[in-house]
Amino acid sequence: MDTGTAAYLLRQALGQVLLVSAPILLASLLVGLIISIIQAAFSVQEQTLSFVPKILIVLVVVLIFGSWMFGSMQQFALEIFRLIPRMVR
Repeated sequence: MDTGTAAYLLRQALGQVLLVSAPILLASLLVGLIISIIQAAFSVQEQTLSFVPKILIVLVVVLIFGSWMFGSMQQFALEIFRLIPRMVR
């Protein structure tokens, strides 16, 4: 395997990680921001208040997008497995 192939695989893997994790991260960020605004508006200084809603929203997002995430990761793994014969030559 040459450096071009390694760089391609690394770029593809990082892109896949960003693509698959984006829905969970964006939903968690949005819920955390909303809860922070509410805490600031009502002067509540409890730092642990946002954990339960974030956990719940992550579970909901995984339930909604889980099959797409798994399918996307499966496609990527199959592509890697198809590239193995060319890499070992």
